Amino acid sequence: MVYKFDAMIPIEIQESSPRFQNFVAEECNEGRKVNLDLLDKVQEQTRIKAEALKMRVEQKQRSKLRPRQFQVVDLVMRKAYQLEN
Repeated sequence: MVYKFDAMIPIEIQESSPRFQNFVAEECNEGRKVNLDLLDKVQEQTRIKAEALKMRVEQKQRSKLRPRQFQVVDLVMRKAYQLEN
């Protein structure tokens, strides 16, 4: 499928199928221009939805965190990693 239409095979073009006979290039071009005009709007909506999703995920992650305050004299566990050389 190309642009939501089935592809026309060469046999259909040579035998003058009804679909080929009723094809109007100007209507096709107008539809393509409308789709191009709407493309920016669709991209903007998608960007907004992606940002909203990112904010929801971030908020959910933050809700799982427990606030902790450390003093200078507090003991904390520190993980030691071996460096590969």
